Amino acid sequence: MTKQKIIAITGPSASGKTKLSIELAKQLDGEIISVDSRQIYKELDIGSAKPTIEEQDGIPHYLMDIIDLNQEYTVANFCDDANIKIKEIINKGKVPILVGGTGLYFRVLLQDFDLPRVEPNKELREKLEKKSSEELFSLLKEKDPDIAEKIHFNNKVKIIRALEVCLTLGIPMSKAQKKKESEYNVLWYGLNTQNRDFLYERINKRVDVMFEQGLLDEAKKLFDKYGENKILLGTIGYQELFPYLKGETDFETASNLLKQNTRRYAKRQISWFNANKDIHWFDIEKESLANMLKYITNCYKM
Repeated sequence: MTKQKIIAITGPSASGKTKLSIELAKQLDGEIISVDSRQIYKELDIGSAKPTIEEQDGIPHYLMDIIDLNQEYTVANFCDDANIKIKEIINKGKVPILVGGTGLYFRVLLQDFDLPRVEPNKELREKLEKKSSEELFSLLKEKDPDIAEKIHFNNKVKIIRALEVCLTLGIPMSKAQKKKESEYNVLWYGLNTQNRDFLYERINKRVDVMFEQGLLDEAKKLFDKYGENKILLGTIGYQELFPYLKGETDFETASNLLKQNTRRYAKRQISWFNANKDIHWFDIEKESLANMLKYITNCYKM
């Protein structure tokens, strides 16, 4: 049985994924599914780099603004929702184009892992929340060193979820993951560059533009509304501004830290996606948008 073709576009922050995906959707009569663990949240607009209505240019976008900041949402939830949307788009005779930079979402949805279904355990989470990030990461390395290698030591939300799975099942999360085969014929494309300084300059400029668009006002509004919300404090673009809004640091320090953390995140994204040998990479310093569109369009129509 011939598998349905779908397109996946990924790469680090500020590499141009949004623009490419929208132009590609116009050419192929496609619709876009966001593969981003922060764009799923309502109100995280500027800081998560959601495309504006104007930028979307009439192309339907899905799995953005679907949950509140105080709601639980797991990778398994995302996979369920994304699979529904993929099938809906296919049934309309259109092309599903999945776009984003969250490697785990892509891997579980379209590659070879099927995460165990473990319901959130409020009591366990509250107990783990009382521990520091260092204590939690040390515990995760003890319980599941393979998973610990793939999670940043400061990402408390992901560490707690991994521990929740380990402690609930009584086995490492990495052992509970089952192999599966994707039901789709995925055409993988990635945006990156060999010139790391070129990418980092794009990241720095994007942060500057975010501030021009009102990132600071957005962050203040969210912290006033939600306080020390774990999603906000675990999200680059907001966590760096909290100390400034509390008067604990100056704006320049907060801005520079935001740029630094985004560059570090981009580096981790690149490492994650480099493990996927099916990705065809475009060098964004050398390739024009027109050439990328032509290449992907031809591959899809073959």
